[in-house]
Amino acid sequence: MNKIDLNGAKKVHFIGIGGISMSGLAEVLKRDGYTVTGSDGVKTGITDHLQAMGIPVFFPNAAENVADDIDMVVYTAAIKKDNPEFIAAGRNGKPLIERAALLGLILKGYDHAICVAGSHGKTSTTSLLAEITVKASLDPTISIGGHMRMDGTNYRVGNSSYFLLEACEYSNSYHHWHPHLGIILNIDADHLDFFGDEKGVIASFKRFAQNIHPSGTLVIRKDTLGFDEVIRDLQCNVVTFGAEGARFWANNITHNELGHSTFDVMDGTFFLTKVNLPLPGEYNMLNALAAFAAATMLGIEPSVIADALSTVKGVKRRYEYKGMYNGTVIIDDYAHHPTEIRECLAAAKKGVTGKLYCIFQPHTYTRTRNHLQDFAQAFEDADHIMLLPIYAAREKFDPTISSLDLEKGIKNFGGDVVHLNDFETAKKYLQQKLCPGDMLITMGAGDVHFVGELLLST
Repeated sequence: MNKIDLNGAKKVHFIGIGGISMSGLAEVLKRDGYTVTGSDGVKTGITDHLQAMGIPVFFPNAAENVADDIDMVVYTAAIKKDNPEFIAAGRNGKPLIERAALLGLILKGYDHAICVAGSHGKTSTTSLLAEITVKASLDPTISIGGHMRMDGTNYRVGNSSYFLLEACEYSNSYHHWHPHLGIILNIDADHLDFFGDEKGVIASFKRFAQNIHPSGTLVIRKDTLGFDEVIRDLQCNVVTFGAEGARFWANNITHNELGHSTFDVMDGTFFLTKVNLPLPGEYNMLNALAAFAAATMLGIEPSVIADALSTVKGVKRRYEYKGMYNGTVIIDDYAHHPTEIRECLAAAKKGVTGKLYCIFQPHTYTRTRNHLQDFAQAFEDADHIMLLPIYAAREKFDPTISSLDLEKGIKNFGGDVVHLNDFETAKKYLQQKLCPGDMLITMGAGDVHFVGELLLST
C-alpha cells in the first residue's frame, strides 16, 4: 500500500471538490486514510459518489465549511481569490495548496510515478498507456485530461504503487512532479501567451526532464524540437522512439481503408512484435510507439502490449466517431494547433471516399494570432473549411483578431473557406452541402462538437 505524506496534514478540505480531477484526488486521499471534506456550487453525480464514499460535501462555498480542525485546503487555478473559503483559510492560517502542488506530494508516495508530457498527443497517449497497464494487471491510479472510453471517466483509483498522470506544460504545473518514468511526445511552439517563445517552451520541457529520478527513465521522440537541449546532462536513462534511428520505431507500415495502422515494432534492429492499431494516422502510431516504449520500461511483455493496443478504445474528442448523417460520417476531434490539424486531416483523407469537410473553431485569441500563417496553411487536406468565431476560453475578448483574419489567410493559400456566425447557421449550411460518402470533422478545443450533435439530432 502507498503511503502519502502531506507534510503532517491529516484532514484535507477541497474547494471545488466536484471537479473531475479534484474528486479523483479526494478519493485517493480518502483511500489512503485521510479525513477529507469538500464543497462545490451544485450537486452532481460526482458529488453524490463522493458522499456515498463517506466524504462530506457542502453546498455552496461558504467560509464556515473550512472547519477549525482542517489541516490543509486544496484549490485550483479556477478558484478566485475572493472565494469565501479561500479567504477564510488564509485568515485562519490554514495552509493553502494548489492542485498541481498537491499532486506532487501525492506522487512521492508512489514507487512508480509515470508522467506523460508533450505539446500534442498527451491525453491520447496517456489513455493508451492506461489501457496497457490495466490489461497487464498493474492496477494503476490514473489521472488524464479527457474521458477514457474504456470506462467513461478521466481518473481511476487503483491499489498499487503505479500512478499514471497526464502532465500539462501550461503554467509549468508539471514542474511540481518528480516521476520515475517521464515521456515527452514532442515539443512545439504552443502556449506562447505563457512561454513567450520557442526557447521558453524547450526550457520548460528540459526542466520537466531534469525532475525525473536519476534512476528513472525519460522516453522522448528522437527528432523532436529541442531534443539535444532537453537530454543534455540528464542523470536519468534516455530511451528514444520515432523514425528509424530511434530505439523504438515502426517498420513495414500498412494502412487499411479506414487509415488504421499495422506495423512491426522494432527495438533497434530487433523485431519485437506486430501491432494492429485501430486508430488512424501517423500521429497515433507515434503515440502508440511512445506508449510501447514506456510499457517496456515498466517490464510489460511485448505480446501483452501489442494485444492491448489492438483493442484500445482511446479517449473522447480524439478522432471520435459521432454517427452518420444522411450517409456522411461525422467525426469530432480536439485538434486546436496547426500541427494537430494537419495530422488529423491527413489521417481523415485516407478514409473518405467523398469530400472532406472541416468546421473549425479557433481556440483563444493569442494562439490564433501567434500561429495565423500556420493555421492558414494547415487545412490543405480539407475540401471545404468552415470557420466559427474564436472560442475565448480563459482570455478576454480581443477585437484585434478574429476568425475573419484566418478566413482571409486560408483564401490566400487557395482554400475553399466560409465564415459562419453560430452553430445553428452552421447546421443549416451543412444540411445543404453534405452528401453520402462525405466526412465532416468538427474540430477545436471549445464546444464545436455541438454542430455535429445538432445535425445528428435532426
